[in-house]
Amino acid sequence: MAKLSDVAARAGVSVSAVSRVLSGDPSARLSEATRERVRKAAGEVGYHPNFAGRALKLARTDVIALIVPDVTNSLFADLTRGVEDEAVARGCVMLLARSEDMHPGGAMFDRLVGEGRVDGIVLQPRDGTDPEELAQSVGGRGPLVTIHQRLPGASSVVVPDALAARRATEHLIALGHRRIGFAGGLAESPTAQRRAAGYAAALEEAGIAPDTGLVTWRGYREPDGRASTAELLALPQPPTAVVAANVNAAVGVLAQARAQGLAVPGELSVVAVHDAWTAAHTWPPLTCVKLPLYELGRTAAAALARVVDGGPVEHLSVEDPEPVLITRESTAPPRA
Repeated sequence: MAKLSDVAARAGVSVSAVSRVLSGDPSARLSEATRERVRKAAGEVGYHPNFAGRALKLARTDVIALIVPDVTNSLFADLTRGVEDEAVARGCVMLLARSEDMHPGGAMFDRLVGEGRVDGIVLQPRDGTDPEELAQSVGGRGPLVTIHQRLPGASSVVVPDALAARRATEHLIALGHRRIGFAGGLAESPTAQRRAAGYAAALEEAGIAPDTGLVTWRGYREPDGRASTAELLALPQPPTAVVAANVNAAVGVLAQARAQGLAVPGELSVVAVHDAWTAAHTWPPLTCVKLPLYELGRTAAAALARVVDGGPVEHLSVEDPEPVLITRESTAPPRA
């Protein structure tokens, strides 16, 4: 196994210089050419750093954790890729876990954070999680960044949920729909509240009085979309279109419409907030508003790195790129 001295001999520098370059010491007064020569020499002699020893010396693991409600959910693919790409760019490894296994206050969460197995955590709380309870269970346990929801004492990153729902609703209005339902998330969810606000704002701007009877608060899962649609279609004057606040719920909207014999988009147009690979493979393919989830992941991982380095708490919103409407076959003008 190659040693630091082997790298030093190959690069023609001191062992201490090699150590400082390979440990990423920013205070090392070495030229970029020297640093590159050391890195090249390390590769040539097959030197691999002892990360266990480095972790003990620097009190760092160079591992961060991403905890999401469900690792099988296609919505988390772009988010996960963003967190991982930013982690790799910073010389770190990302650990992925689901909140059922790693819920704050649970034994596995305490082991992960309390025993220093990771430098910090990017956490997407489950829908309906009480922020005060969550803050009490994770407070002071280590560097933390939450996404979609703020927690006292922790950095957070959100996306423009209201704008996304607004654009989804504006699309339906532009097609000629006036009676538009909203299949929302749980009422206590911050994302659900923001998306409902965007939906209402688009209606008001178009001169359409919002009708609370057209708004449901079932949740973001496929069964929730089914239940929301059944509720909306049971109204004396059912909607001609539905904004689903989540693409998974939108799949349920399509399924329930089909079960009740309604043609989409002929009798009911459907547009979803969020986009995922699954949306292009439903029948009909779903019109969606794509949110910047990859950029959300990178921003969250970068924010976590700053917290790990002793930086201040930040509350960030990813505004670039803006939400983008992706038109597919699930929306059309209402029938005359």
